[in-house]
Amino acid sequence: MQPLFRHYSIGHFINEPANPTQLEVTFFDVMEEPDVEETHKHSFYEIIWIEEGKSLQVIDFREYEMSRGSLFFISPGQVHRFEEWKRVKGGSILFTGDFFLQNHGNREQLFELIFLDNVYFQPDLRPDKKSFSEIIRTIHLIAEEKKRPDPTPSILQSYLHILMAQIKRCVESDPSNIVARPYLLLFKQFQRLLETHFPENLTPGSYAGRLHITPHHLNHVVKQVTGKTATEVIRERSVLEAKRLFMYSDLSVTEIAAQLNYFDSSYFAKIFKAATGMSPSEFRMNISVSYRRK
Repeated sequence: MQPLFRHYSIGHFINEPANPTQLEVTFFDVMEEPDVEETHKHSFYEIIWIEEGKSLQVIDFREYEMSRGSLFFISPGQVHRFEEWKRVKGGSILFTGDFFLQNHGNREQLFELIFLDNVYFQPDLRPDKKSFSEIIRTIHLIAEEKKRPDPTPSILQSYLHILMAQIKRCVESDPSNIVARPYLLLFKQFQRLLETHFPENLTPGSYAGRLHITPHHLNHVVKQVTGKTATEVIRERSVLEAKRLFMYSDLSVTEIAAQLNYFDSSYFAKIFKAATGMSPSEFRMNISVSYRRK
């Protein structure tokens, strides 16, 4: 089956598809409109900042309004859509996980930045005015280094690490966002397994076995990080994929259920309605036609 969405690299967003760049900074007032489909997936992380104006972003059918002083995070693999721009001043910083980790090797550094992988978290952040100004200054340092005829990757990476530390400090200023490091790292491992195996409709026990922990401990960790049970998180991932398929394909309920390893389509339809408040047919009818692939 053909992929539902185009996956784009950073090069596509600077209209240089063959460019293997792993870090770019774009400014909305001077950038060319990227030649990409409105609805798409990224192979990289993107942080959008807004200094003036408003923007409406759509991530997997959820709309988020950005306004002055806000940051917005887009993760690899999420379905993203630019919906609306109104006299926006700001820009975006785009980078790959490989660039962030280059010459470090400890992937846990990226795992700890939970705001970057926001499938289960609010993808926008509104720092206080002082913190936002500090973040923008660091972004401009990255942009200035990139403009040099001899940009140094180690300097760019160091600035990027500083930027992530500044944002992390803002996130952790809210005590409700603080998660014990061992729980956070274990959850990220579970999340990566889930992204690979969700079409198999595995049980929490199966994931726990792959992580070499008990189902009870997995459930406890997931609850601490997301406020939901492991079963709920697994089911939500299946429902999210079903939403994408119902919206962007012509597959039937039975075909979509089978792709997600639910062989009782009536049972799957009940699960879908319990999660969304709509039957699959109602979902297809009620979601805006503008979200469909043209």
